[in-house]
Order: sequence, then structure tokens, then C-alpha cells
Amino acid sequence: MRRSRLALPSFLLTSLKFQTQSEVPCLPAEAAPALLEYGLMKYRVYLEQDEAGMFVAICPALPGCISQGRTRGEATENIREAIEGYLKSLRKHGDPVPPSIDEEVVEVAGG
Repeated sequence: MRRSRLALPSFLLTSLKFQTQSEVPCLPAEAAPALLEYGLMKYRVYLEQDEAGMFVAICPALPGCISQGRTRGEATENIREAIEGYLKSLRKHGDPVPPSIDEEVVEVAGG
């Protein structure tokens, strides 16, 4: 059985009482869909700084789901809350919920 460590967002790490990603136990690969079913979903968010210095966050998978903040961190937290509210509204009205993405970000040296 293939086991892998799930990459949890920082807010979930702390709410589950983990200090670092390495403390998250390795789980069977089959566990990921079950976790998504219980609320752990991942959506792509774009952050841009506007001309006034505010950070604007947009979730393209959820039309009209936009937020902002004075810092990247604040904008990220605000869009997270906006996404949660958007998904709650979709479920309440029986509308389909867009699927979670399954991708990773890879950082490489620039030159």
C-alpha cells in the first residue's frame, strides 16, 4: 500500500495541533478522497497588489469570489473565508461544488 504525507495548509496544521508539515502522519493514498469529502479542499487563488497597495485575491473556480487585504497574509485569510462562505452557499442551495484541484507548486532556481 502506497503511503504519502498530505500537504496541509498552515491553518489546518495548527488546528490539528501539528507544528510542522513533517509531523503530519503518512496516510494511505486512498485516504485523500475521504479527507476531501470531509472538508479539506484546495482551490487555486491569484493574488495581485493593486495601485493602492492592497492585495486582491481571486478564486477563478468560483465566479465572483474575490477578496482583499492590506498584506498577502490578510488577503489569503480573507479569500479563505470567502471561499468557505461560497461553498456553504452552494451546498445550502443544492448547487454543484467545483472539484478540488490536485496539483503542487514547485519552486526552482531562477537562472
